[in-house]
Amino acid sequence: MRIVHLLVIGALIFAAAYVYRIKMESTVRTERVMRLHADIRAERDAIAGLRAEWSKLQAPLRLQGLAQRHLDLKPIEGGQYDSFKNLPERPPSFARSTTPDPIGAMLDTVGQDATGSIPDKTTPEEKP
Repeated sequence: MRIVHLLVIGALIFAAAYVYRIKMESTVRTERVMRLHADIRAERDAIAGLRAEWSKLQAPLRLQGLAQRHLDLKPIEGGQYDSFKNLPERPPSFARSTTPDPIGAMLDTVGQDATGSIPDKTTPEEKP
């Protein structure tokens, strides 16, 4: 009977040590989670501060003041614009008009079904 008592006492001591180990691991993990939450909160605060600073730096009135102070810009006048007749001529086209369009030729050989277009159901006499 004493051996059974010793085994039970040993099992209880082992169970108590195991429960204590689990408790300590959970405490360590809880502390780690709390540290991570604090780090996340700190990073969010830093991001909010940076966003506030960015919105301050890109404020239109501030940018206008900086542009007036550091750039030598003049207001636009109506005389700065010119009419279309004074524009230079369009550059010459280097495509030869005698050569057929290669993509159009491929589409003609494939047929209308490949392009997804609806076939024309009118007869040639009905076309204007």
